[in-house]
Amino acid sequence: MANLRQAQKEMTRRLLLESGLELFKTKGYAATKVDDIATAAGTTRVTFYAYFPSRSELMKALIDEQLNAALQRVGSPEHGSTALDLVATVTDGTQEAITAWLRRTAESWPEIHPIIRVGRDAAAVDPELTDLVERWLEEAISDIEDGLTAAGRLAPHQRRFRGVLAMAQLDYVAQHWGRADWKLAREQMLEELAASWVHLFND
Repeated sequence: MANLRQAQKEMTRRLLLESGLELFKTKGYAATKVDDIATAAGTTRVTFYAYFPSRSELMKALIDEQLNAALQRVGSPEHGSTALDLVATVTDGTQEAITAWLRRTAESWPEIHPIIRVGRDAAAVDPELTDLVERWLEEAISDIEDGLTAAGRLAPHQRRFRGVLAMAQLDYVAQHWGRADWKLAREQMLEELAASWVHLFND
């Protein structure tokens, strides 16, 4: 019985997250109310608050849980979250390793793009969420810095900024690849991005 109740709780929480994300995408974060999310999830306002203290906390959970899960990021006492495979890829630093990591990451773009988009939308109107996505990107930048440090490449003062440049490239490409006409097939685009990262991480 206890296992059934726990499964029901997990299902309700998941439905609230999925409903919140769908409404944030279609109506916008500012126009979506707690009652809207509860109704879409087939539950009540009271139940919503049993899982999330506020709409802001639901948005944070989308970033902390769904986005990190899609990118295989795990908790890190130093940075908040870390992607161990990204650290290992940067440490390796070869075109082959970076292309393979980018290819795997690109498979998640359709899933992560809406979360990042609504996260930025939410941050523009909700003071509790200011720089939410940017803080998350800072954690990925820290992974790159850690990988370069482990490899002993570049001077210490260069490592973080190279991570900034690499993540700026990846973020832009991920946000626009489905809409932009860059005259490249997807695989060519990933190879070009990988070549840029190789230069950033090895020069």
